[in-house]
Amino acid sequence: MPEARLREAETHLEPLAITRNTVTALADRLPAAPPHLPEHPDYPCILAVLNEATGPLRAREVCEALAYELLPKNIEGTRAKLKRLVKLDILAEADTGSFTRGQ
Repeated sequence: MPEARLREAETHLEPLAITRNTVTALADRLPAAPPHLPEHPDYPCILAVLNEATGPLRAREVCEALAYELLPKNIEGTRAKLKRLVKLDILAEADTGSFTRGQ
């Protein structure tokens, strides 16, 4: 009697094990979640500029691409945002002051 119940339980568990293996295999194929950006309207714009760039950009070049007035406060604010994106592993600093998309 206990053997029959064991076989019955194994019969019900087999499809669940197959489903688990299938879901696990599919989950490994999913892309990583997109990075969480700080809540400020400049961040998506900065990323869009860097996505279009063919190489690393400096804060001044990002300001130019965004049509910001080239004032020190705008360049420094943009540089601070670029540095924050580096700390979040969204961007990489190729050389000191040159930023590119992270890998």
